[in-house]
Amino acid sequence: MLIPGYWSEPLMDRQHTRVFFPTLDSMIDEDDPVRLVDEVLTQLDWSDWEAEYNGHRGQPPIHPRYVAGAIMYGMYRGIRSSRKLEEACHYRFDFIWLVEGHHIDHTTFAKFRTKFRKPLKSLFRQIGRIAMALGLITLGAVAFDGTRVKANNGRYATRTAKTLEQKLVMLDELYEQILQNQNATDASERGLGSPTELPESLADLEARRAKINEALERARAADEVRRRQGVNPEKNPVQIPTTDPESKVMSNKEGGYAPNYTPTATTDGHSGFIVDADVLAEVNETSAAVESIDRIEKTFGTKPKRFITDAGNNSGQVMQEMEARDVEFYAPAQSSEPQPGDAAYREDPTQPVPESLWSDLNCNNRGQLDKSNFIYSSEEDQYYCPRGHAMPFEKTKPTDRSGVRTQRRVYRCPACGGCPLVEKCLAADSKGKRTITRDAFAEVRERTAIRMSTPEARALYNRRPQIAETPFGILKAVMGIRQFLLRGLDKVKTEWMWAVTAFNLMKLARAIAIMRAECSP
Repeated sequence: MLIPGYWSEPLMDRQHTRVFFPTLDSMIDEDDPVRLVDEVLTQLDWSDWEAEYNGHRGQPPIHPRYVAGAIMYGMYRGIRSSRKLEEACHYRFDFIWLVEGHHIDHTTFAKFRTKFRKPLKSLFRQIGRIAMALGLITLGAVAFDGTRVKANNGRYATRTAKTLEQKLVMLDELYEQILQNQNATDASERGLGSPTELPESLADLEARRAKINEALERARAADEVRRRQGVNPEKNPVQIPTTDPESKVMSNKEGGYAPNYTPTATTDGHSGFIVDADVLAEVNETSAAVESIDRIEKTFGTKPKRFITDAGNNSGQVMQEMEARDVEFYAPAQSSEPQPGDAAYREDPTQPVPESLWSDLNCNNRGQLDKSNFIYSSEEDQYYCPRGHAMPFEKTKPTDRSGVRTQRRVYRCPACGGCPLVEKCLAADSKGKRTITRDAFAEVRERTAIRMSTPEARALYNRRPQIAETPFGILKAVMGIRQFLLRGLDKVKTEWMWAVTAFNLMKLARAIAIMRAECSP
């Protein structure tokens, strides 16, 4: 039998007039992260946000610092939905402390997160510049990468142009049928209201028709792109998401296909802060690489010294744009010409490769002699084949690669007839002469390949996964950004900006805590 008074007494009387004992502040530990988050938020300039308010009418609004702080702190705690944030501001002490008791409803959160896109970019810039002033961002080396995040669209809620056309025909027939029924009945008896307004049933159909028409236009445009790329859209048509038509069906890392977006992040290599972010409705993020550099310069007033990315973004055009901006580019790149140690390498390209080395010549995946066996002479603007024969320029050939129209210069060998390497050099479907093509980015690609061959470059590139992929891991696993809540590219961009700003805010708060701990006696 337990002795009387064994159980601890309640610390609070439910009938007591004081809700918190002794204060709300005492409910939050001194080293709780929410304190540093609040400290950073109070030091920021909120004038851009305040300018969005009327200031002369309505009830006194809640200051945007509280609403924005709750959204970003909620993301850090894995709370993203507006209703969950409203609940947290009513029942969780850390949220109540952060918003100082304001009762922020879910409608306010929902409208707020999409309304303040421009001020949000300013907030991202302010946090980044504070981190830079503290030496946490150096822009010595940045790593660029993209990931997949699911759109707010069902995995199977997609349609082709053909099925959208069929759906539109059905809606048109239904619309006409309802319209005829409405016209046959007296408006006053049916309660149609104003004759200038569509009845509710017809208005709903009209909205659905407009939505399907928009998706149909996107499907037809995407099919046309596929047709220009040599793919028959009749056999392999594009699937258009119907709930969020601006998203795109892409492959998922966990398998299969689904409507997705491609968020990007450029991360500083010193302390892992995100220095730029964007969202694309495309499979490949290459198009955003150069724009990221320009935005970083606008945000921080200076460009990164080195730019690291993966093999998927090592296009010659990106290399050239980076070089024009005086930014060193680091990505896997191979020279297309013989290098010292290769069987085809020789000081005098007019001399043939010795027969004893023919078996060591590089071959492509079709078993033919690779382009890397041919030496280019920039002074003469011609190639030399492994037998030492000159391959002069013949013509210019237009090429469409990833939607980008470029010109390739074609060089043809006139001495293939009777050449002992002809069977190894020419493909079975060739016209009897070996050709080599060269685009406008060949020289910058060679310079990049030379840079990447150094031990320093390889060591820097080996840090890419740690720098570039760590933020995505935290954003997805800790903050729960695996599927967007909003729809439409513009709103999704804003949602991603909230996420990366929250990421940097929490990272800055932790860094300040570490600095203070190191300075304390």
